[in-house]
Amino acid sequence: MELSLFQYLIRRALQSGVVLLVTGLIAFSMFRFVGDPVENMMGQERTDADIELLREKLGLNDPFFIQYWNFLADAAQGDLGISFRQGRPVVEVLIERLPATIELASVSAFLAIIVGITLGVYVAIKPFGWITNTVLTVSLIGVSLPTFLIGIMLIYLFAVELSWLPSFGRGETVQIGWWSTGLLTVSGVKAIILPAVTLGLYQMTMIMRLVRSEMSEVLNSDFIRFARSRGLPEQKINFRHALKNTLVPVITVTGLQLGSIIAFAIITETVFQWPGLGLLFIDSVQFVDIPIMASYLMFISLMFVSINLIVDILYVMIDPRLRIGEAS
Repeated sequence: MELSLFQYLIRRALQSGVVLLVTGLIAFSMFRFVGDPVENMMGQERTDADIELLREKLGLNDPFFIQYWNFLADAAQGDLGISFRQGRPVVEVLIERLPATIELASVSAFLAIIVGITLGVYVAIKPFGWITNTVLTVSLIGVSLPTFLIGIMLIYLFAVELSWLPSFGRGETVQIGWWSTGLLTVSGVKAIILPAVTLGLYQMTMIMRLVRSEMSEVLNSDFIRFARSRGLPEQKINFRHALKNTLVPVITVTGLQLGSIIAFAIITETVFQWPGLGLLFIDSVQFVDIPIMASYLMFISLMFVSINLIVDILYVMIDPRLRIGEAS
């Protein structure tokens, strides 16, 4: 079993490496059509000699695959290049913006998982009643409306009309080493509420509806009827037997949704002007900052493949009956 697990992890690691390479190749191919970064970096008084010198310095005169290979070779050593716009190392820029995105994604994921599973279990156990009907109706809003529209609606209600929460920014932050957090200040906590709810609402409704569907099916299965016939307490049946068998398919969707939270943060950060990696990527597109854009997409790809690998491993941990081969 240990050998099989080891072989499985090696195979998945190799597959993840291929995905990252292909993603970087596609990103570099797309960025060739975004524009010329030299046009945004030099002033109106530039000369052809100045342009050629800068292009040579940035390596833009090299063939496409040479540029891509140089990027991969430097990235393997922790060097992601120099930002065309800011003139600073890309790693330094990403580390500066990373805490804001990780903090927003973590709070959103926590809300989506806790609230989604809790509401899903509730509406599965009690399928009738005004609370269940209200939850299902609100969940349709989260699934149907686009993220940016939900954000605008929340801003109008809670920031403009009620003036309870700020409409943009991260609030006051506290520096702990290289990490900056707003969760230790009142303004920081207020600032993260609206973007976190906006970013996590779609994932929360998806998880809730999936848990409801899976748990309702499990509660009507034969082994649950047998457990009831033995006189087991209803609470033990719901949370020890039914919920445990519900979690396996839920983990799959939840893992993918967590990756989507980080990827879709770009929309939420733009709406709320949240100073994270998503907003940095949008600014980089406008200035054709290729090292920033490529590094951001590689980071998103790394998060997706890592989450998928963790999800596959959790299959076996939650349900030992699953074989490694079946999990793959």
